Amino acid sequence: MSIRRPDTLGGKAAVVGIGATEFSKNSGRSELKLAVEAVGAALDDAGLTPADVDGFVTFTMDTSPEITVAQAAGIGELSFFSRIHYGGGAACATVQQAALAVASGVADVVVCYRAFNERSGRRFGSGVQRREPTAEGAALGWNLPSGLLTPASWVAMAAQRYLHTYGLEPEVFGQVAVVDRRHAARNPAAYFHGQPITLADHAASRWIVEPLRLLDCCQETDGGQALVVTSVERARDLPRPPAVVVAAAQGAGRSQEQMTSFYRDGLTGLPETGVVARQLWRSSGLAPADIDVGILYDHFTPFVLMQLEEFGFCGPGEGGAFVAADALPLNTHGGQLGEAYLHGMNGIAEAVRQIRGTSVNQVAGAARSLVTAGTGVPTSGLILGADG
Repeated sequence: MSIRRPDTLGGKAAVVGIGATEFSKNSGRSELKLAVEAVGAALDDAGLTPADVDGFVTFTMDTSPEITVAQAAGIGELSFFSRIHYGGGAACATVQQAALAVASGVADVVVCYRAFNERSGRRFGSGVQRREPTAEGAALGWNLPSGLLTPASWVAMAAQRYLHTYGLEPEVFGQVAVVDRRHAARNPAAYFHGQPITLADHAASRWIVEPLRLLDCCQETDGGQALVVTSVERARDLPRPPAVVVAAAQGAGRSQEQMTSFYRDGLTGLPETGVVARQLWRSSGLAPADIDVGILYDHFTPFVLMQLEEFGFCGPGEGGAFVAADALPLNTHGGQLGEAYLHGMNGIAEAVRQIRGTSVNQVAGAARSLVTAGTGVPTSGLILGADG
């Protein structure tokens, strides 16, 4: 793998199973129970059993270790287990890790999962309260005295500069919120099912940290999501159409920090996303015009616009107009603003549904889905495609 040349992972593995719990604000059960439920649902969807699994991948932030989940789910011996760091930036990298294990023969069937009580338990939106000190966390010490205590406040710095640079108003961010909630309104699994919003609703929502309003910020969710990855050859014998991993990448930019990379040359883009974008396009041989649906990580609306620009769907400062024009079907499950905040794993599941043709907001003829992971942190991305 290299940021300077194409890699050869594409076409060797596929997502063959997806499973989730309900998405709620109070699950009433442990995070381990949520993980096991999601894993079981994903295996059922794939037409596989616990005995078929020999690998696991999750997030460093997950409280349910791979070995514990395997034991609780009735899974036996494992030959591969791995964790990815950097919060939501890990989402697509879990599938990349699974695909690497399958392609190299280290494992045959790998389950990726994420489960948490992020609303009723630890709320990530509360920021740095009660955090253990870490070396990478030391960078936050330069910003906390200024009152930048939460993810919304960290993103607001870049969002304000984006508006200033391109002569835009905060309402431009509302385009993302409206699209997400429109799709969520038609998705029975979404927390905001049946609740679309307008640009006026966005503009009327209260300020969180200017220029971010309430409707610019993702939800806090209890739930679990799991994905099953195996070889393309084996996938063809399973009951569901496979979503082939066409390309997968991780990326970190120069002077990268977690959410507070304020000392870069500019604040109007996402260099870590640019690293991922270049590698996905280079390795897949595809371009923005080849993508049928985009599932872009939407913890905060401004970073969706910047992702579109980094991937080359539009020029700098043009993301809002691009979304308003419906130029690309976007977050057809409702995103993390409308469906649920599962650190992006539910977005990967939606990309799989689009390839299968089973989304509640199905894009006709969708054969390639672009998925991104958390931004503002070291991140990752996927292109999933139909087999053949």
